[in-house]
Amino acid sequence: MRSDVIRVYKTVHTWTGIVAGLALFIAFYAGAVTMFKDTLNEWVTPPAAHAEVFPLAQAPAVIEQTLAAHPAARSQFTLKIEPAGAASLSWRERGKPQRFSATLDAGGKLETHARGASNAASFIDVLHMTAGIPGGFDVGMGVMAVVSLLYGLALVSGVIVLLPSLIKDLFALRVGKNLKRMWLDAHNVVGILSLPFHMVMALSVVAFGLSDYIFAVQDRVIYGGTLSATVKAQNPYYAKAPAVPDGKTTLVSPLQIVAAVKQHAPEFEPAELSYRGAGAPGATVFVSGSDPRYLARSGGFALLDPVTGRFLNAQFLPGATDGNAWSAATSAFFALHFGSYGGEPIQWGYFFLGLAGAFLFYSGNLLWIESRRKLERGADPLRQRPATYFMAALTVGVTLGCVAGISATLAAGKLLNGRVADLSAWHARIYYSVFLASIAWAFVRGGARGSVELLALTTAATLLVPLASAVGWLFPSTGMWFEPAAAGVDVCALIGAGCLAWMLRAAAKRVATGRQDSVWGYSARAR
Repeated sequence: MRSDVIRVYKTVHTWTGIVAGLALFIAFYAGAVTMFKDTLNEWVTPPAAHAEVFPLAQAPAVIEQTLAAHPAARSQFTLKIEPAGAASLSWRERGKPQRFSATLDAGGKLETHARGASNAASFIDVLHMTAGIPGGFDVGMGVMAVVSLLYGLALVSGVIVLLPSLIKDLFALRVGKNLKRMWLDAHNVVGILSLPFHMVMALSVVAFGLSDYIFAVQDRVIYGGTLSATVKAQNPYYAKAPAVPDGKTTLVSPLQIVAAVKQHAPEFEPAELSYRGAGAPGATVFVSGSDPRYLARSGGFALLDPVTGRFLNAQFLPGATDGNAWSAATSAFFALHFGSYGGEPIQWGYFFLGLAGAFLFYSGNLLWIESRRKLERGADPLRQRPATYFMAALTVGVTLGCVAGISATLAAGKLLNGRVADLSAWHARIYYSVFLASIAWAFVRGGARGSVELLALTTAATLLVPLASAVGWLFPSTGMWFEPAAAGVDVCALIGAGCLAWMLRAAAKRVATGRQDSVWGYSARAR
């Protein structure tokens, strides 16, 4: 391929990567963390706050008494299928931060409990989808869709740039004094080996983020305003059950609902039954679960009429015989993005691919910054161009601020539980405070000093996660706790803190003994 063509694609790859890289770092790092969202929820929920369990066969009585005593639960409540044939029932009430649960006492009377709810895992998941971009969820998703378009362009152009030397340099990792060469080799190896994963991520986020805008244009230009109503009518989230001729609204047993789903898909394991509008005409029950054998949207789900037990929508149920090609294709698309198939091996694979993706964007920025060194040597080699100084500080502030903020807000789930009225609001405050303060600190101190100091902060924040569990284990009187079933969170955080401590040591050595005409030298400053 001609050298001038390669240069053009290299420029495209560099600038699309620079523009999209920092937002994608947040999305990939947060996405890796939330691959184990259920485990995070276990870790952040105190034992006393878990919904009380009861035999699944007792569910009709619990539901009936709950709806009679708490009409607010009628709008939506969740029956979770627990191990060993048990279940738990919970719901939220509008304007209240607590989540309520119910069970029956020994005499068969209703017992209701309010528990403080932490949405740490859900908050981190929203960061994954929006990169924390202000303006609300829809705005964040729209921006991330545009970022993913640039991301896809960077992937294609990067492959084209590497084509001439792909076979020779694919597995080359030249470790030595030339740090830029080592970072470039690592960047190329990670990028090429994980290319299929990244292509799926780029295409799926574009589809998720721009779908509403695409539908709106199609609705106006092609369908004359009828598409929106058609799509809404086919969406199971908006479906309503047809009215029963005799006006009956009594709910059938959840065991009957589970049996109907199992008959339709024998290997599917229902996990939750989410009831909407219970006791009113048009009520529905949304049954979600999983079957690791299939590529299914969010694990798979079905919509039923809770009064008659009949199916309203089964096309997204794994292995269902009445699914169509379109629903199968879209289910596979969702499953490939979220890793909701294949069980734990796929979850761990996506976890490491997410971390590798975050490294890819971070290393891309470092390579751009280091490549400016030769261009910026002049009368005063220690002064950097403002663009280079700015990009170094921004890269350090955003990446380390994101990691420190996520660790801090997760640890706050145990440190503040039961001590603040609205823990969910505190999660957002803590993350954004740490994130924005880290960016400001990096600009004040510069990329070099800021990287060392913020790595120390990030290491300490990540250590707070296992420290909170250790305090809860050794001193339960503090109000904290240790959850053995979620000990993997503590182990991963401890390993992560060790890796960050190693990076801290390497960064401190680099800025103290490395080239002082680099943006990573202590003497570097902007012109």
